[in-house]
Amino acid sequence: MEQEAKSTTNIKDLMSKRDSSGAFPLAAITGHNLLKLSLLLAAVDPSLGGVIIAGGRGTGKSVLARGLHALIPPIEILDSEATIKNLKLNTVNFRPISRNLDPAKTEEWDEGLLKLFEKINFNDENELKESILTKVVPAPFVQVPIGITEDRLVGSIDVASSLSSGEQVFQPGVLADAHRGVLYIDDINLLDDGIVNLVLEATGREQNYVERDGLSLSHPCKSLLIATYNPEEGILRDHVLDRFAIVLSANQSIDNNQRVEITKSVLMHAENNTKFSEKWSEETESLSTQLILARQWLPDVTISKEQISYLVNEALRGGIEGHRSELFAVKVAKANAALRGSDSVNTDDLKVAVRLVIIPRSQQLPPDEDDEMQPPPPEDQTPPPPPPQNQEDSNDEQSDSNEDNQEEESEGDEESTPDVPEEFILDPEACAVDPDLLLFSSAKSKASNSGNRSVILSQTRGRYVRPIIPRGKLNRIAVDATLRAAAPYQKSRRLKNPNKKIIVEEGDFRAKLLQKKAGALVIFLVDASGSMALNRMQSAKGAVIRLLTEAYENRDEVSLIPFRGNQAEVLLPPTRSITAAKRRLETMPCGGGSPLAHGLTQAARVAKNAIATGDIGQAIVVGITDGRGNVPLGVSLGQSEDEDSDAVNLKEEVLNVASNYPSLGIKLLIIDTERKFIASGFGKELADAAQGKYVQLPKATDQAIAAMALNAINEI
Repeated sequence: MEQEAKSTTNIKDLMSKRDSSGAFPLAAITGHNLLKLSLLLAAVDPSLGGVIIAGGRGTGKSVLARGLHALIPPIEILDSEATIKNLKLNTVNFRPISRNLDPAKTEEWDEGLLKLFEKINFNDENELKESILTKVVPAPFVQVPIGITEDRLVGSIDVASSLSSGEQVFQPGVLADAHRGVLYIDDINLLDDGIVNLVLEATGREQNYVERDGLSLSHPCKSLLIATYNPEEGILRDHVLDRFAIVLSANQSIDNNQRVEITKSVLMHAENNTKFSEKWSEETESLSTQLILARQWLPDVTISKEQISYLVNEALRGGIEGHRSELFAVKVAKANAALRGSDSVNTDDLKVAVRLVIIPRSQQLPPDEDDEMQPPPPEDQTPPPPPPQNQEDSNDEQSDSNEDNQEEESEGDEESTPDVPEEFILDPEACAVDPDLLLFSSAKSKASNSGNRSVILSQTRGRYVRPIIPRGKLNRIAVDATLRAAAPYQKSRRLKNPNKKIIVEEGDFRAKLLQKKAGALVIFLVDASGSMALNRMQSAKGAVIRLLTEAYENRDEVSLIPFRGNQAEVLLPPTRSITAAKRRLETMPCGGGSPLAHGLTQAARVAKNAIATGDIGQAIVVGITDGRGNVPLGVSLGQSEDEDSDAVNLKEEVLNVASNYPSLGIKLLIIDTERKFIASGFGKELADAAQGKYVQLPKATDQAIAAMALNAINEI
């Protein structure tokens, strides 16, 4: 009893500390009822599949996640250090690889920990559990930093411990710290794709497998995964969206009074968060108690085969691919039943599962709320029997019906009719879903407009991704990985060289693999000769400014090269600065000859130099011309015009220059502005020679040119 009272006191102390930790209470958040329900369901069943919250700036995404954590009760964990000290075990070779272990689940304990306990002859598992010591700690809340590396996420070799012991010692990472707690990812769309894949794999299997730096081990990773992102800052891969059970938007329509209430609440919380939490303590305690009870009821919740069939049919009617939707929907329905305090799933639970899981993934629109199905009528509202033909038959039938009713009631006590909606929510004949309503569809629609951006891997510049074994010259040493590789061999090496503390051999060196975004360079090559030169230059300059306004996120650069007279000049060198572009584009030289060959040569030189810097992943030359040149390349390069200049085949010369573009890795897009009913075909031949694309666009506005340039980037 004393131990139980002590445990209770510790829990109360932790609860009071948790309430005063500064988190904004979930009950105090205005609106977001659907998101609150989703987070509570995920907290009831952390294996449900996680929740991802999309929304614009300042919509309360992070506040919702931290408010949920304040409701999660403390957890009891195995105090391995105190247990080992209490049992007086030798811990020379023992290194824990797991965190927050559940004392009741010995199957999740480390293999090294179990081997350590094997030294004591316990009669059974119960005696082992009685001998260990535990402690109660707050449920962890671990946030994944944007710049996290793979070794910090999954764990790696502990260099200091390995150097002292002469053996490989594992240092747990972020995934181990979040076990039995909340793993929170803010701005998941800005996180490295490889890191996101590792998180999804570990949380999906509830086990983190480490195969790196000579290590081969695993530890449990049962975390409640919550992620947020702002769609305006970049799209999220469909693969990532599909791996989360619930994907909802935090954008909500609120009136003036609600906005005032939100402002007042935030100011009160900032002024005194303890007093503000006390104001909402009753509601918070009620939600926390409801969550604790729901977790206890969840293992006993049942769902019938007919109810699962209903969810599967809803997924099929919504045109959903794969099986994740119905698997997640079943877990959501059971969690909602547990949250209600029931041991069986009913119609309302199924509706919640469809609303949260299936509808956001579907390709069909549900009907309006007025057209939604009504709950099935109670079982006692059965249709009246047909009137009997005579009194005797009536008495006989009445007695028979009474007996039948008694039999049906007795059978109904044993097997109740499954609670399944009589109608489906999704209508297969409905129109396609508005991409602004459903996030899965909106992600696909936005992907076509934002381009497929790749990354550049190098050993000289960028963000440190992971260590690699160097091949050739070693530019940047990965000190952490090098020490991890050398640490296990220090004891044996010190025997040969006792005067040295740390001995690193050539085979231990590791290089840094660096990664950065690969932008695109769009070079506008504009024909500034002839009567239409002014219109072409104005459209090209407008397209430059349009592309620069959207180039920041993808690190794109823009250049402008007009060609006129005898030469082509780089009017605007590659830049991402709108101010520099406007200043350079003030002058507009026009008129004279058409040195197309020299213009193509200048564009190729600028593109080649930009690619060589390592900051550009692809270069696109957008030629705004009809494809015809009348100035030889030799004249543009300063050679004197002689009598044989007429013998130069200008068309062949231009095509020869363009044919070198594929080998240089340059893409050519020709926008033919010739205003003739039938085009001459020179532009088409030029594009074919460079294995590029040809578009006839007589009315080439700046918006149309910018759109064509973006499409050219996306098609590469």
